[in-house]
Amino acid sequence: MRILGLDYGTKTVGVALSDELGVTAQPFETITRKDENKLRKTYARIEAIIEEYHVDKIVLGYPKNMNNTIGERGEATEAFRDNLVRRTGAEVILWDERLTTVASEKILMESGVRRENRKKVIDQVAASLILQGYLDSL
Repeated sequence: MRILGLDYGTKTVGVALSDELGVTAQPFETITRKDENKLRKTYARIEAIIEEYHVDKIVLGYPKNMNNTIGERGEATEAFRDNLVRRTGAEVILWDERLTTVASEKILMESGVRRENRKKVIDQVAASLILQGYLDSL
């Protein structure tokens, strides 16, 4: 069974998948939407990935403030988690995602990825860092 990593944002959801042994996380895709509140296609795509790759657990990036409080984005993430649980029946684990986007940007810059191409994959890389952090904790 695989584990799915998600980096939930206002217009995109970065997706990463673990290998079947649950050792490594790989960037998978970025799901985009035009409006923050239009999530029907986003949920449908996540459900399709879960079914196709036999995912049994989801690790969802949890955006906390630097002082460890939960802000507006954290509350939106909690609502997204609740809907994922209801729609998929999968276990959804909230995982602290502080500074993962910054780390993703640095990784892509050091890898020589051009600025216009970084925007296409940064959310996937952030999702893989979130998922890898969880996998490493196991």
